[in-house]
Amino acid sequence: MMKYTWLGIFFLTLLWSAVAPKDYPTWVLEVAPAVIGLFIMAFTYNSFRLTTLLYILILAHCVVLMVGGHYTYAEVPLFDYLKPVFGWERNNYDKLGHFMQGFVPAILAREILIRKAVVASAAWRNLFIISICLAFSAFYELLEWAVALLTGSASDAFLGTQGYIWDTQSDMAMALLGAGTALLTLSGVHDKQLLGKINP
Repeated sequence: MMKYTWLGIFFLTLLWSAVAPKDYPTWVLEVAPAVIGLFIMAFTYNSFRLTTLLYILILAHCVVLMVGGHYTYAEVPLFDYLKPVFGWERNNYDKLGHFMQGFVPAILAREILIRKAVVASAAWRNLFIISICLAFSAFYELLEWAVALLTGSASDAFLGTQGYIWDTQSDMAMALLGAGTALLTLSGVHDKQLLGKINP
């Protein structure tokens, strides 16, 4: 039942996102990771089924990507409304996206490292998880840079920098914050769900 609910939410959000987005090329770039992730999960569903917690987190991340793809990350209406409430000078939806870019991969990396028994020590495992999340964040920033070089001014909506010169650094800082927050708040719940999945 959960599988079909998950798929229903994913495809309904994807369909909504695809209807008259702000910019179709930007929509494709923003939504592509969610669609690629869906194919990977479908391919590995029987051989490496994830915990319920992780599936929920991945879906939440996909929704964030699709909303950003529909409006562009600099123009999500809710975060425009929040600007005067919090005294922001910019639309900070992209910071939520980069927080999720650390938060969700941290639990994904944790699940793989534990189930594959890659690292025995919890302290070393957490260090590896943080490093993996930062590496992924840096790789994504390099992809954004490549898109900017290839498309010129057309990349503005994808980058979502809004004139902020420290955007790249703050994006990676948000991913770091997300990864650390996930490890601090979800490790206990994750451990309980992993009990029946740890490989012998």
